[in-house]
Amino acid sequence: MNYILAILLIGLVILFHELGHFVAARIVGIPIKIFSVGFGPALWKREKGVTEYRLALIPIGGYVMPAIDNEEDLFQLSVYQRVVMTIGGPLASLILAVISFSLINIFTGSLSLKAILIVPVTQTLAIFYQMLLSLPGLFSNHRQLSGVVGIVAQWGQVFGVDLIKGFSFTAIISINLAFLNLLPLPIFDGGKIMLYLLEKIHPVIKRLHFPLAITSWVLMMGLMVYVTVLDIGKFFI
Repeated sequence: MNYILAILLIGLVILFHELGHFVAARIVGIPIKIFSVGFGPALWKREKGVTEYRLALIPIGGYVMPAIDNEEDLFQLSVYQRVVMTIGGPLASLILAVISFSLINIFTGSLSLKAILIVPVTQTLAIFYQMLLSLPGLFSNHRQLSGVVGIVAQWGQVFGVDLIKGFSFTAIISINLAFLNLLPLPIFDGGKIMLYLLEKIHPVIKRLHFPLAITSWVLMMGLMVYVTVLDIGKFFI
């Protein structure tokens, strides 16, 4: 049961991240074709305007599909629109972390406005900063890396029915997701933003989006396989 809870909370974190992309896209006028809660076949769906809202079979995470048919349509959007839509995901992840820390402080009896509104922001930024400082160490000590299998295995052992641990898990995973997505690799939000902004320097950058995204995707898939093997070795062998 603990492991199922960990998986569901990871799904919630991903869904909140995608909700951030959705809200940001709507703010800057980018049409959304599909906003799905979960993955797989739709159990329920409803169209409102140009958007189809879905509740899918696998209730873990979700996704946003802009009403864009090809790369040319994407580049018809202004750089400002694309950057705002892209940054919405990491920003939402950080907001979820702040909310989680606020709830922790409330449940532990810290009911002042500072504990609810200010301290959670500083807690979130402090952990984000520590991740930034630890980034170089990941290249020298690859065994610090962990994937979904390792995260679920490690946290599933300590959850129990402790709300505080659940909120802590949600906050840490949300900050991790925001940090990962802000890395300047084309497969992540940070890399996309970097390329969008570089278009202002020279339009030829547009031609690099697809090949760089494919290259970084292949590298990321290899890394995911590697960390999964490490996780299995650490927790199950």
